[in-house]
Amino acid sequence: MTFFFVFLAILLLLALAIRKAHRNTYEAVLHKVQVGCSEDGDGAIRILQLSDLHLEKLSISPNDLYEKLKEELIDLIALTGDFLDREESIAKLGPYLTALKQLNPTYGMYAVFGNHDYVLQGEPFARLKATLEAHGCVVLQNETKTITINGQTVNIIGIDDFYTGRSDIEKAYAGVRDGINLVLTHDPDIVPHMKDYHFDYLLSGHFHGGQIHWPKPYHLAKMSKTLTERNMIKGYHEWDGKPFYINEGLGQTGVNIRIGSKPEVTLHLLALPSPTRSRTVKAV
Repeated sequence: MTFFFVFLAILLLLALAIRKAHRNTYEAVLHKVQVGCSEDGDGAIRILQLSDLHLEKLSISPNDLYEKLKEELIDLIALTGDFLDREESIAKLGPYLTALKQLNPTYGMYAVFGNHDYVLQGEPFARLKATLEAHGCVVLQNETKTITINGQTVNIIGIDDFYTGRSDIEKAYAGVRDGINLVLTHDPDIVPHMKDYHFDYLLSGHFHGGQIHWPKPYHLAKMSKTLTERNMIKGYHEWDGKPFYINEGLGQTGVNIRIGSKPEVTLHLLALPSPTRSRTVKAV
C-alpha cells in the first residue's frame, strides 16, 4: 500500500512538471540586446528577430505576438528560419506575417530558411516561399539585399541553411557593398567557417536554447558540433572578435514543452558606425 501511494505521488509530481513545462511554451520573453549603442538606442538600427516558429508546435497566437510588440519602434524584422515542416501548416503562417507587418518596420521584413523548412520540396516549398513574399517579406537564399539607413549602407546578407548543406557564403557575399554587414542565417554552426568574411553582426537560431535544458541542453545532442563545446547555446557571443546572436526560438519541436528555456523574441539595437563610439553589449 505504501508503494502504491509513493507511485501515485511520483505520477502527480511528474504530471505537474509536464504541465509547467508546457505552460512555459506560452511565456514568450522579449529580450533587448544593445550592441554598441546608448540605453535609448540613439543612432542604432532596431532589428526585431524571430526564429524557429515551428508552427506545428507554437503556443503563442498572432494576436499575442502583436500585443507584446506593438509599442516597440522597429526598423526591420529578421526571420531566421524553421517556420514549419508540414505542408498543411503553410496556411497558419499568414496570420503571423500579417501581425508582424502591422508593426510597420521602416525598412521591411527579411527571411532565410532553416533545416525544417527544407522538409518541404517542390510545389509545397515554393508555396511557403510565395507566402512569405506575398506578405512583403524579402526571402534571401545565399544573396544580399542592400538598403540605406540614415545615410549608411547596410548589407542584409542571407546565408542559406548550413545544417542541410545549402550554405554558399561566397555567393551570398557576391553583392555586398562597402557598409555594415548584417548576416541572417539559421544554423550558427556556420560562424567558425566565416573567417574570411566580415560581418558586423550575425543573427541565427536553430538551438532553441536547448528547449529541454536540464540537466544539460538535451535538444542540442545532435544539432551542433563546434559551438556547444564552448557553451555557445543561446544569446550573444563573439567568434574571432565578430559578434553573433543565437535566438532561443518561438516554437518547439518534438514534445511541446520547454524546461530551462523560454520562447524568445529579440530586439537588437545595433549601432551605426561612429569614430567616437566604442562597442558595448548589454542584454536585458
